[in-house]
Amino acid sequence: MGKVKAIIFDLDDTLFDCSGQLVQAARKRAAKVMAGKIDADEQQILKKQNQLYKEFGPSFNVFNKICDDYKLKNKDKCVDAALKAYNSGEVGKISLFNEVIPLLEKLKAKKIKLVLITSGIHSRQQKKIKLLGLREWMDLIFIHDIEKLTVSKRTLFKEAIQALGLKPSECISVGDRIQREIKIGNSMGMTTIRLLQGRFRSMKPKNALEEPDFEIKNLLNILEIVDLVEQGKNHKPKVVAIGGGTGLPMVLNSLKDYTKNLTAIVTVTDSGRSSGMLRKDLHILPPGDIRNCLIALSDSEELLLDLFRYRFDNGGLEGHSFGNLFIAALTKTTGSFEKALKEVSRILAIKGQVLPSTLQDTHICAELEDGTIVEEEFNVRAPDKSPIKRVFLKHKVKPLEDALKAIEEADLIVLGPGSLFTSIIPNLLVEDLSKAIGKSKAKTVYVANIMTQPGQTDSYSLSMHVFQIEKYLGKCLDAVLFNNKKPTKELIERYKKDDAFIVENDPEKICKDIKLVPVDLLEKESNQVLWQKQYLLRHDPEKLGKALLDLV
Repeated sequence: MGKVKAIIFDLDDTLFDCSGQLVQAARKRAAKVMAGKIDADEQQILKKQNQLYKEFGPSFNVFNKICDDYKLKNKDKCVDAALKAYNSGEVGKISLFNEVIPLLEKLKAKKIKLVLITSGIHSRQQKKIKLLGLREWMDLIFIHDIEKLTVSKRTLFKEAIQALGLKPSECISVGDRIQREIKIGNSMGMTTIRLLQGRFRSMKPKNALEEPDFEIKNLLNILEIVDLVEQGKNHKPKVVAIGGGTGLPMVLNSLKDYTKNLTAIVTVTDSGRSSGMLRKDLHILPPGDIRNCLIALSDSEELLLDLFRYRFDNGGLEGHSFGNLFIAALTKTTGSFEKALKEVSRILAIKGQVLPSTLQDTHICAELEDGTIVEEEFNVRAPDKSPIKRVFLKHKVKPLEDALKAIEEADLIVLGPGSLFTSIIPNLLVEDLSKAIGKSKAKTVYVANIMTQPGQTDSYSLSMHVFQIEKYLGKCLDAVLFNNKKPTKELIERYKKDDAFIVENDPEKICKDIKLVPVDLLEKESNQVLWQKQYLLRHDPEKLGKALLDLV
């Protein structure tokens, strides 16, 4: 695309929290007017409004439906009065999102023109712009008047770029509504960025014109996207992430706002907790790690995701998660684990695809330094045993064809972070999977762990992790991403109690042909429980996502 010369912003729920600061007040005004015309009090009508908007979405004709429900004969006057009250010029106290001014300052410093195109009642939108202090920042401001409708919003987009003497390909459109600013921007050939805020964040694209190039939750991510576009990097790189456990979902989270061309290839050797029980009792592949990846890539409502995360804490189902049980039931219903995953992926509306590394049943095994052979993941990762000499699969298994195809077409292949011998390497032991990675044109990057893992990587340095990855991969890595910031002393001491230590960085012992990327990858708030499993220091998804994209 070349240099970005202008960014066109929407206003409501893009630069300020319209849904939180103004919408409920507007609904109350409408409820008050309607209460004077139908047999119901304001609170009943307000409650009814909120229920209908939640059920049918923000574009639904709520006032018309309420009048019908109350069997109002002359409903047109009531609907018109409610709409007038809802869209009145009243604007209370409003403020910009915290990141808006820092973003605009940095965009101005880059000499990027700033345009505001907003839809609404003209006088009302003018008040918002004045109260928010946006006139001093914007090079151009257009108000799409929804009362007069003398010009379309698309026409205002055209007028804006003509006034600036620019081509659409030199502009970015930023907004929250896929049916307006995203659709208009796409149809004109602009780069489009959807901000996942407000009433319209749950709406799903119906066609390619409503598909944004990028989706973000923080406006400051626009700066990274501008850099990507100006450097001519692929807007939607094809990324394959390989692993399992808690590390793989975190990698997916770090990348899903930048590209929908994501494939997770997940180990199926888990034998612990709910997955292990279902695997043994129902003779299915372990669903736990796959469930976590599906949740990470899902674009569904939070309630549905909470349901899939929910773990029973008593009774006969104690220890099982609902998501695991759902996948198990679908496997039995459809007759295949593969079909079950496709159905769950559809239900959760995931971005990308989640694939098991194999559909055949197998276990990870290890030969220890003392000659002992241990079988199953639970025993391989157990502490207080002799160090691991090598790992292997109990049965010879073949990979999915879809997994091989994704690797072949990838721009970037990410290994890790995660348990070295029980989450990452089991995938590389699947027949032909490592060969496919070796033949792929993609860059292969290993994201190193921050801490050692008792029973697996005791005393392992960075170079030792890299050595093991390359040993089973059968090729030299293209890049290694590793954390170069130490956690607090308090966290280090707490991990020592569990025999876990900071991975020592010794880049001088790693092959010079590998691109080494030292970067602060620590999450800002590290004291969290991830997926209700072991307490872990986590990689920061935003930092990791940016570092990985820089490698594409």
